[in-house]
Amino acid sequence: MTQRFAIGPRETATLNTSGIREHFLIENIFAAGEIELTYTHYDRMIVGGAQPAEAALSLPCPESLKATFFLERRELGALNVGGAGTITVDGTVYALGNQDCLYVGMGAKEVAFASADAAQPAKFYLLSAPAHAAHPTTLRTQAEATPVEMGAKETANERTIYKYIYAEGIQSCQLVMGLTQLRPGNVWNTMPSHTHDRRMEAYLYFNLPEGQRVLHLLGEPQETRPLWVSNEQAILSPPWSIHTGCGTAAYAFIWGMAGENREYTDMDAVPLPALR
Repeated sequence: MTQRFAIGPRETATLNTSGIREHFLIENIFAAGEIELTYTHYDRMIVGGAQPAEAALSLPCPESLKATFFLERRELGALNVGGAGTITVDGTVYALGNQDCLYVGMGAKEVAFASADAAQPAKFYLLSAPAHAAHPTTLRTQAEATPVEMGAKETANERTIYKYIYAEGIQSCQLVMGLTQLRPGNVWNTMPSHTHDRRMEAYLYFNLPEGQRVLHLLGEPQETRPLWVSNEQAILSPPWSIHTGCGTAAYAFIWGMAGENREYTDMDAVPLPALR
C-alpha cells in the first residue's frame, strides 16, 4: 500500500505538471491478479482496485494500518466496473455484475474477491474510510441505484447519476459512493463545478474509449490546475479543490467521498465566471 500526504492550496499552486500528477493522480488502480491500495491523508481514505484472475484475492491488512484485520476500524465500498464476479464476506457470497456495488461494514474479518471468468475479469474499485459503528453488509445493483438526470445537451453535460452509498441509500458511517454516466456526445462532468470543504472526494474515470482522455481540473476556483487522465485512473480531490473535467469522448466515473457528513447535496457552487 502506497501513501499520499495531504497538501494545501498554497503548495499546490507552485507545482509543475509532474508534481500535480505525483500528488493527485493514481495511475495504477487495476492489475491482473493483484489488489492495489493507496492510503491518502485526505480524511484517511484508502483508494484501490482488485482484479482477480484464476484465483480469488483476499483483502490484505497492511502493516501500516496497525490493525489485526483490514476492517477492524474501517468500512469498505466496492463497485464492479468489469465482468461478473463475487465478493465473499465472512463466508457469505455476494454476486456483482457490471456497475453493482457492495458495502462492507466495520468488523468483517475475511473479504475475498473473485471473477466468474478470468478471461473477462471483475474489476472491483475500492474505497475505504475509518468507521465508528458497524453497519450491515449490503448489496445494491445498478438497477436498484437511485438515478438522477442532470445537465443539458446545449452545455454538453447530459448525464445520469446513480447513488449507492449515501444518506438515503446504503447506510454507512461516513463513506459516500456513486457513479455518473455521460450520454453519447456529452463530455463535461460536475459542471458547474463546486467544492465541499467538509469532505474529500476521489474519482475513478472508466469506460473511456481507447486513446481518449479526460482533462480533469483541480485547485482553488481562482487557481485551477489541469490533469490529463487515462481510462481506469483515479484522482484525489482535496476538500478545498474543485473537481470537474471534460473528455475527448463520453465516459463514466465513480465518485466517492468521506468526511464531515453523508449529504449528497452538501456542496458550495462555484459560478462559471469565477473560475480562473
